[in-house]
Amino acid sequence: MTDALPNTSRELRSLVTEQGTLRLSLEDVPVPAPTSSQVLVRVEAAPINPSDLGLLLAGADMASATVGGTSEHPVVTVPLAEGALRALSGRVGKSMPAGNEGAGTIVAAGAAPEAQALLGRTVAIAGGAMYAEYRTTDASACLVLPEGTSAREGASSFVNPLTALGMIETMRREGHSAIVHTAAASNLGQMLVKLCLEEDIPLVNIVRKPEQEALLRSIGATYVCNSASPSFMTDLIAAVTATSATLAFDATGGGNLASQILTAMEAAASATASEYSRYGSTVRKQVYIYGGLDRSPTTLTRNFGFAWGVGGWLLTPFLLSIGADAFGQLRARVAAGLKTTFASSYTSEISLADVLDSRVFTRYVKQATGEKFLVNPSLDR
Repeated sequence: MTDALPNTSRELRSLVTEQGTLRLSLEDVPVPAPTSSQVLVRVEAAPINPSDLGLLLAGADMASATVGGTSEHPVVTVPLAEGALRALSGRVGKSMPAGNEGAGTIVAAGAAPEAQALLGRTVAIAGGAMYAEYRTTDASACLVLPEGTSAREGASSFVNPLTALGMIETMRREGHSAIVHTAAASNLGQMLVKLCLEEDIPLVNIVRKPEQEALLRSIGATYVCNSASPSFMTDLIAAVTATSATLAFDATGGGNLASQILTAMEAAASATASEYSRYGSTVRKQVYIYGGLDRSPTTLTRNFGFAWGVGGWLLTPFLLSIGADAFGQLRARVAAGLKTTFASSYTSEISLADVLDSRVFTRYVKQATGEKFLVNPSLDR
């Protein structure tokens, strides 16, 4: 099977130059023969997650992009904002592969029995460099998909499902009993709704549009608040009071939404306080920012007492904190639920070359809730 493989394949690369320019390109790279416990995966599906765009685009404004090169090897160049090189100094001059996760078929394997046993199987991987036609990895890094599960169905088996499970585990470890979640109509948000229903965990969902509210209610969500509604704060306080939620995960990051959530939590806590305190309630309130859909500064209006916290939450540090055994249990749970609880939907399936097409990247850089892109490198073959 190895003899039939090409010598080279294409891989999407992101380069920040010393001149302050972002360069995105499809590069020809060797297709290595796997050795020992390694396997070679023919990539057939890889989602574009918000977390992928940070490395891929380096914060560049794609409205200023210029597209060149050829149809098979397009090149996109974008000037970076003044001062951007300071924050990107660690990657200047380094051509970096992108794509956090994906799935495909194992087409070659090293001599180790654990690698040979996977030949022909469809697997999911979360090791980076997935916007490519082929990807080499160790057999132990592969999540073998259940029989009858396609690469498309397994492509998003890492970031969103494990983030949703991680949110629930964080809630339990920190002694909370309910969750508030923003940008809740996303694929991740819908998974969290299903999980919380399965485990009887109160969940307050925050969305921006009536159709998103209807979507979540159609899958069983009880508490859905529309941040664009004139009654948003009243609705949010009522939902937080009903659920006693003291933990929130915020995908927006910028603006005043985190502050509004803390204010609602304080209002709910103060309503049941036995006596007034000028320092606010003693109920601990925590908002974790785990995304950056809004790039503006995070604004806090300090009207929620002193028992609060705002911090960052990332999936990888969380997984490292729980250990290999717990991680394996979570992965097994995800694999079993890829067609139900952890099912993902995509609005567009694109090729590697399409990623660098201006008609396409102007859409996926918006990170619009409910619009998710899937890269299928086989469309280029």
